[in-house]
Amino acid sequence: MSECYSVVNLQIPCFTKHTSLITDCSGNNFALRCCYRLSKFKPFQISRPTRAATTTPMEVERSEGTADSSQPMKLLFVEMGVGYDQHGQNITSAAMRACRDAISSNSIPAFRRGSIPGVSFDQMKLQIKLGVPHSLQKSLDIEKVKSVFPYGKILNVEVVDGGLLCSSGVLVEEMGDKNDDCYIVNAAVYVGY
Repeated sequence: MSECYSVVNLQIPCFTKHTSLITDCSGNNFALRCCYRLSKFKPFQISRPTRAATTTPMEVERSEGTADSSQPMKLLFVEMGVGYDQHGQNITSAAMRACRDAISSNSIPAFRRGSIPGVSFDQMKLQIKLGVPHSLQKSLDIEKVKSVFPYGKILNVEVVDGGLLCSSGVLVEEMGDKNDDCYIVNAAVYVGY
C-alpha cells in the first residue's frame, strides 16, 4: 500500500491576548483581567496522509505459526481501551482492565446472526496489542489477559512499549500496595474473520 499526501487549507481563528485594568467606582485599581479577543481568520496548511484510490480494504496480517497464515485477516473494526491498577502493583490486572474497557461497550451480532455472507460465528478472529511499560512486560501474564475475551480465536497478543508507570499519590497497605505506583496499560483489539 502506498500513501500519498494531500494539502488541506484550513481557516483557523486566531486569538489575541489583551489585558485590561478593572477599577472600582472610586477609581481605585484592584485587579488585572486577561481576556482573549477573536481576530480575523488566518489560513494555514497541513498535510495529511491519504490512501491511493487503488488501495484494497484494510487487512491485518495473521501472526506466524497460525493455520492458513498465507491469508490475511479481514479486519472489521478496532476497539481501544485503557486499564489501571492503582493499588497492588499488578500489571496483569491493568492489562485485563484495558481489554475489558476495549470490548465492554460493543456488541457484535453480525457474527452470530450470519450478517457476513459465508462467515459463521466460529470464524471470528482477534489480535490484541498492549502498550505496557517496558520494565513491567516480563511480569505480564498473557494467558490471564486472554481469558477476558468470551469468544473469538485469538491469533496474536503483541506487547509493545507503552502505557504509563506513575504515582497514585497514596500508598494503601490494606489494598496490597508495596509502594504508591499506579500501572496504566493501553489496549487495541483488532476484530475480523
